[in-house]
Amino acid sequence: MSATTIVAVDARPLTLPMREPFEIAGGAQTRVENVVVRVRLKGGTAGFGEAAPLPAFNGETQASTLKAVRGAAPALIGEDAARPLLLARKIEERLGRLGAARAGLEMASLDAWSRRARFPLWAYFGGAETRLATDVTVAIVPPHEAARAARRIRRLGVKTIKIKIGRDPDDDVARVLAVSRAAPKARLLLDANQGYTAAQALAVLRALSRWGVKPALFEQPVAKDDWDGMARVDREGGVPVAADESVSGREDAWRLARVRAASVVNVKLMKYGIAEAAEVAAIARAAGLGLMIGAMIESSLGLGCAAHLAAGLGGFAFVDLDTALWFTRDPMRGLKLGPGGTYDLSAVKAGVGVAPSWRDGQ
Repeated sequence: MSATTIVAVDARPLTLPMREPFEIAGGAQTRVENVVVRVRLKGGTAGFGEAAPLPAFNGETQASTLKAVRGAAPALIGEDAARPLLLARKIEERLGRLGAARAGLEMASLDAWSRRARFPLWAYFGGAETRLATDVTVAIVPPHEAARAARRIRRLGVKTIKIKIGRDPDDDVARVLAVSRAAPKARLLLDANQGYTAAQALAVLRALSRWGVKPALFEQPVAKDDWDGMARVDREGGVPVAADESVSGREDAWRLARVRAASVVNVKLMKYGIAEAAEVAAIARAAGLGLMIGAMIESSLGLGCAAHLAAGLGGFAFVDLDTALWFTRDPMRGLKLGPGGTYDLSAVKAGVGVAPSWRDGQ
């Protein structure tokens, strides 16, 4: 048994109120209901992971994620954290499509191993970059509130603003125009979270064009199974489309590569775990598709791990890792979002560089 052998796995709920509702086309979230996973190695090193289930995406909840992680824990005891791809396969075999639980276990195991070996995760993923600049999101709010949020975001030095739409086309156009006028130099991304038909999405883009507004990206404009509609928006809208909910794993990524229904893939650890996220990114890159890194409602632990993957692999033109800003408090210490919405990973010496702030999370 080596010093990197897993000897303990445990999980606890992470429950916090959000400072304001995070409202998207599919509904509003007012509480953080995640799970923190801890993996301890024989040598004494502990690593931490975050699982951020989103019931609206695949039915995972905090309770089901806790049950899944705790149920899988005995099978991981005795495994070597220094063999992360083998470990990821075992976790996938055990948990199937429970992406959040898989991500939490993989993250904690990777964090423990890289802490023990004293290297940062961005180096494990390839070391292409050490800095990323994220967008910051404006949720579905009235236009005057959207304008106020946009001005606040620009004062932070953030150059890209993501705007949630998909509820009502007329209201959505008014919200986007309010943001554009309040932050005229910002790069704008739209995210409909499956809220439109193809015809509605194209009508929104035409309406914005009449006002001289051209977004840099249109994320998931139509229902996840409407691949023809997504392809139509990508082909006719004059704005690249990003597939998010439509790509829930490597099989969907292969399909997207074949049929070219979108120009960009949004990679999220919580959809399919870390190893499969790297596979999805590799498939997209090989097919000439653009890359976006995104997240569910995650603290700086989950966001930090996603930043390591995107920076390490390199080539992510779109970065959406801002959800910790909606927490009433970030219950983590270590790597944080810096000035200008920048993640500077160069200061991380080992692992993710983030750990729970509670006393027994040492």
